[in-house]
Amino acid sequence: MRRNPSLYWLVFTSGAVTLGMELSASRLIEPAFGNNQIVWAALIGLILLCLAVGAWLGGRLADRYPRRRELDLVLTLAAVGVALAPALSRPVLRLAVTGMAALDVGLLAAALLAVLLLFSIPGILLGTASPWALRLSMHSVDQSGHTAGRLYAISTAGSLVGTFLPVLWLIPAFGTRWTFYLLALSLLAVISLGSLRARHRWVPLAGFVLVLLLALTTGPGSSLTGDWDADAGAILYEDESLYNYIVVRQWGSERHLRLNEGVGLHSVYHPDMLLSQGIWDYFLLAPLFNPAPSTPGDGYRMALIGLAAGTVSELFTDIYGPIDITGVELDPAIIEVGRRYFAMNQPNLTAVAADGRAWLAGQPPETRFDLIAVDAYRPPYIPFHLTTVEFFDLARQRLSEDGILAVNVGRTSTNFALVDALAATASQVFPSVYVVDEPGPPDTTGNSLLVATVQPTQLANLSANIAQLPARLPAEFVQFATDAQAYARPAAPGPDAPVFTDDRAPVERIVHSIVLDYLLRP
Repeated sequence: MRRNPSLYWLVFTSGAVTLGMELSASRLIEPAFGNNQIVWAALIGLILLCLAVGAWLGGRLADRYPRRRELDLVLTLAAVGVALAPALSRPVLRLAVTGMAALDVGLLAAALLAVLLLFSIPGILLGTASPWALRLSMHSVDQSGHTAGRLYAISTAGSLVGTFLPVLWLIPAFGTRWTFYLLALSLLAVISLGSLRARHRWVPLAGFVLVLLLALTTGPGSSLTGDWDADAGAILYEDESLYNYIVVRQWGSERHLRLNEGVGLHSVYHPDMLLSQGIWDYFLLAPLFNPAPSTPGDGYRMALIGLAAGTVSELFTDIYGPIDITGVELDPAIIEVGRRYFAMNQPNLTAVAADGRAWLAGQPPETRFDLIAVDAYRPPYIPFHLTTVEFFDLARQRLSEDGILAVNVGRTSTNFALVDALAATASQVFPSVYVVDEPGPPDTTGNSLLVATVQPTQLANLSANIAQLPARLPAEFVQFATDAQAYARPAAPGPDAPVFTDDRAPVERIVHSIVLDYLLRP
């Protein structure tokens, strides 16, 4: 076996860049297509296919060109392809977002395919590294097993580094675009160092300079969407955290929190208005489903899973006073954004950075809440582990004797499949389940609020409580509640509505069916 440390480093870095590209690619695709198993299956399948094709091609090329020069050239092209992927994906993602907004299935599918294809060429070229390096390292057939084992172990070690490095450091510290640039630059640096005495040394050096100029031209923190929407409002803040691409936009005094460049809003801030004019207002009705009189006051405790930038916590504080609220948000960066840009500074609010279910499970057994509100979304998906019988049973254990669970659920004006599924699931744990359908224009997407009570209750309780609302409450809220009771109904899921469990919760399949039904409507 010919020992060549520079070749080992080349194999190691190629493995790291391959997996690093895969993890970073998900951050490019998620804004347009969501974070779900289908996207991940497509990415993983694509990378595996690329590696298979690359291994075959690398073996053929290695036998024809058993020289380091050709390998360096191929991997230089691979590195440049990695660096170009985010820049080339910008118009494709623009098409994807446009296609989503225009409800054009063909355009959306084509955009997804195009985004995936962006990574095919660099993926295939990276896949040539190991078989080519094996050919260059072979000195004797007697040592072929040892040589192959060593090289594939080195490649796997690099892949392991490439799995964790982007997630734990590069993306949070530098952003998605710069992660691609740094991956490409690291590979080009290894190639350049290994070819310093070779005639072809100018090739990787030229690639290094090209990628560096591209990186410095676009700069870190650049928006993946840019000014796609002229009416999108002024950007007050944008950054990437460990979990999200975060944008805060403003129109006049109104501010919106958007995550991962999706079309859904996660928080709104109206300093000049009492109510949010969105689904968040309907959470205020949840305490009113218990027998009258039932209005949050002193001693009332609320847990909010999916705090975001604090729209719901602000509403409850403004309407019901300084009740005890614990807001749980997975992303600590969003909590800081809420404090900075959304006035999320209520003294009665305790913000916790954690997974909502894990946090709830970790509370002392004696801990009880009067209301558990769930508003955790990565549109259009709700995390499956917050929809199951096991989660609802956990919530039931953490609720008081008169406790209430409220969950925000997405739907269209005609397809309530997800609402019915969650209602059927909640009915396995709670004796009374209701649905409040947020009104909206026909043929649009919307939201419903699922309300479940620990004690058996009646829908008439809502009307009775609204009729007895204390005079201290704002008249605007009283009018809203009076109008909103017309949209409340007992949950009535059909016999075919599935019951979600931790073992089987086809949330994504149901959401996809809702989307397709909406897109393909007459």
